[in-house]
Amino acid sequence: MKIILVVGARPNFMKVATVYKAFKKNYPLVNVKICHTGQHYDAKMSHIFFNDLEMPQPDFYLGVGSGSHAVQTANIMIEFEKVCLEEKPDVVLVSGDVNSTIACGLVAAKLQIKLGHIESGLRSFDRKMPEEINRILTDCISDYLFVTEKSGLENLKNEGIPQEKIFFTGNCMIDSLIDFLPKAQNSEIKQKLGINEKYILLTFHRPSNVDNREFYNGFQKLIQRYSNNFKFVFPIHPRTRKNLETFGINISNYPNLILTEPLGYIDFLRLIKDSFCVITDSGGIQEETTYLGIPCVTIRENTERPITVEVGTNYLAGTDFNNVFNIVDDIINNNAKKGKIPFLWDGKAGERVAKIIIEKFNNHNN
Repeated sequence: MKIILVVGARPNFMKVATVYKAFKKNYPLVNVKICHTGQHYDAKMSHIFFNDLEMPQPDFYLGVGSGSHAVQTANIMIEFEKVCLEEKPDVVLVSGDVNSTIACGLVAAKLQIKLGHIESGLRSFDRKMPEEINRILTDCISDYLFVTEKSGLENLKNEGIPQEKIFFTGNCMIDSLIDFLPKAQNSEIKQKLGINEKYILLTFHRPSNVDNREFYNGFQKLIQRYSNNFKFVFPIHPRTRKNLETFGINISNYPNLILTEPLGYIDFLRLIKDSFCVITDSGGIQEETTYLGIPCVTIRENTERPITVEVGTNYLAGTDFNNVFNIVDDIINNNAKKGKIPFLWDGKAGERVAKIIIEKFNNHNN
């Protein structure tokens, strides 16, 4: 049996790493190969993530780089089809909601290769988000849909996906978090950044925020409002950095704002774990903070991960910074929600995914 695991952007790495390890540990005769599309093409960052997650370097690197959604998706399809025609895998496994997910999924489906999708069924119900289109379409063409939370089960049922394709496996990204928490504890990132006191961790990359001049007005008010009591740590996404320059906004002169380049997985995990709270527009960080019990304020109008709000530590603040301030004030006043760890976020999701793929393959061939 031959499986190709696809990674394209950094959030994919954490989800795929645990499945790769599960196959290597429990099914050593299965031929598992990794294809990196190069959608996130910062070689240094990719290398750090593979090292941090103790993954081998990919067997295939497509090197597609950036471009419009259409150009990037098309280039991935062209290059990944060559890999599939040469390798003839039995299963292609994609994860998440990036362009690599739908591009490689389409190639597999059209070549009639079995397709598995890690993190199926998540929905923001906002089709202005490119990721939402990618999620919906990938789920439509997948043979094995691996679900992280109960909303995913409900969404797939409502969309008419046959029940026999859907598997509630838990959250592969949480597997990686659990595996690497001890390693993160030994990270020296706080010493490198000179952090000795309470800090708030910031991450922003979503175009609806960082391409909007008005967003930075709220961002600056946030820093001014709380910087007497907290440091802020802000690893800047390349898109955000570019827009700050385009809008002529200088944030480097705030005394308690620590700006860094994007960080590797281990260093960033340490910063989440030790933070007072996280303010973000990310998807995966909503899940990581929920597992770690860290308050998370999500500056978005919707979330595809509602379990983090319903039972976790995530607050959906919308994009009005006055709401953000009210939530942060509540957290400061010890009124933060306690939160619980969602069902099946237990570090064994990758093993469940691998077991299901093996069983389905064996049943199909018997």
